[in-house]
Amino acid sequence: MKKYNELFALIFLLLLNINCSGTKPNNTTEKKANPSQNKEANSNDFKSIFNEIDFSGWEGNLDYFRIEDGIIKAGTLKEPIPRNEFLCTTKDYSDFELHLQVKTTTGEIRPYGYENGGIQFRSRRVPNHNEVSGYQADIGFELNYHKGVSELGYSKEQFPISIWGGLYDESRRNVMFGVGNQDSLNTIMKGGEWVDYTIKCQDNRIQIWVNGFNTIDYYEEDNEIENTGIICLQIHGSKDPSEIWYRNISINE
Repeated sequence: MKKYNELFALIFLLLLNINCSGTKPNNTTEKKANPSQNKEANSNDFKSIFNEIDFSGWEGNLDYFRIEDGIIKAGTLKEPIPRNEFLCTTKDYSDFELHLQVKTTTGEIRPYGYENGGIQFRSRRVPNHNEVSGYQADIGFELNYHKGVSELGYSKEQFPISIWGGLYDESRRNVMFGVGNQDSLNTIMKGGEWVDYTIKCQDNRIQIWVNGFNTIDYYEEDNEIENTGIICLQIHGSKDPSEIWYRNISINE
């Protein structure tokens, strides 16, 4: 009987060790948290940086930015956009989480609309120029294959591609660091609807979400790149009239 008791105790200890080890099955993956899912719980931590009435705290060429019904409307449907234009904050931001909604107005996701814009952050005005230099979270489609997108892994025949939620280095290194999975973007995007956009910067890490889908998780390796700067809303130069709308802009620093 003593031998049986010793054997039972040994089996019990082995089972206890297995259950407490914390080992996960090989096929277990941890889902990356989406800050937008916690927006309601953390709403008190966010503050609006657009008062929906006037451009207090912002500056730019107001020939191409106006406010209607609490919405910033960038561009115009009356004539082509001769060059890139940016509406920028007068305050710098470093580590933050930015929430806003974006809508393109003159095209559907498929067939392609010709709007192109973006949200600049950790950026600077180029002196005596209309351009802004720094990170850009992209909006719209890249219609043409060029050097700046050549490292993304897409062939010329696959263009245009969706750059919603992509990360571009505007007027600096002029390279697209990444874009979201095209099949996933086609699933979550609906033409003519408002798009939930989230940008999160923490030290050298940049993350972007569109409609809750994580498109970018980027680590800046160049220590010379500034990690603070202004936030801007862009309407891209276009041979065709185009508008991009922005609203509900809030930030948590």
